[in-house]
Amino acid sequence: MSGDTLIVINPNASQTVTDGIDAAVAPLRRFGTPIRCLTLAEGPLAIENQREADLTIAPMLALAAAQTDAAGYVIACFGDPGLHALRDQTALPVTGIQEAAVMTALSLGQRFGVIAILPASIPRHLRAFGAMGVLDRLAGDRALGLGVADLADPDKSLNAMIATGKRLRDEDGANVLIMGCAGMAHYRSILSTETGLPVVEPCQAAVAMALGQIALSLSHKGSRHA
Repeated sequence: MSGDTLIVINPNASQTVTDGIDAAVAPLRRFGTPIRCLTLAEGPLAIENQREADLTIAPMLALAAAQTDAAGYVIACFGDPGLHALRDQTALPVTGIQEAAVMTALSLGQRFGVIAILPASIPRHLRAFGAMGVLDRLAGDRALGLGVADLADPDKSLNAMIATGKRLRDEDGANVLIMGCAGMAHYRSILSTETGLPVVEPCQAAVAMALGQIALSLSHKGSRHA
């Protein structure tokens, strides 16, 4: 029996990141479905490589199972750790922010560029894009060289983000940008203004997709009519 609340799980242990996710998805609350953002206490303070991402999967599955009022789930880490495991665990809608961001970007432009946080993030991005079959639509994936914690500091991150977005546009041929981390939402509007391109914030993309699936009783295990 499903509940009425969309559960958004931040797989790292940073409440600051979770608060940023909550603020990013706030405009989507107007559609009426309650949205609750949770922090995975057992996670690392930042997820910056494949090992850290994989170690979050088991406790994330347990946290998801404990939410008795869930109508669906969003995994709010760019890299979608545990996405398919959670889909195995539940018939409720499950979206990952990386997958949803790419699908949204493909509807907004022909070639997408990704602004990553660290170079170590890029190989796992590319593996995911390869599995999705979208590498021929990828213009480029460029790293800021900043950690997750640095994203909250505009003096460190905003200029680097704008410069990286312009390189993706001018050198790689991107005509839509994806913010490749859950902690970037507050820069989306200015990045779009400075680059002149549509910018996809992945948490917003995933929550919007999940809300649609909940409203239409859709999930990976077929339509739900309970």
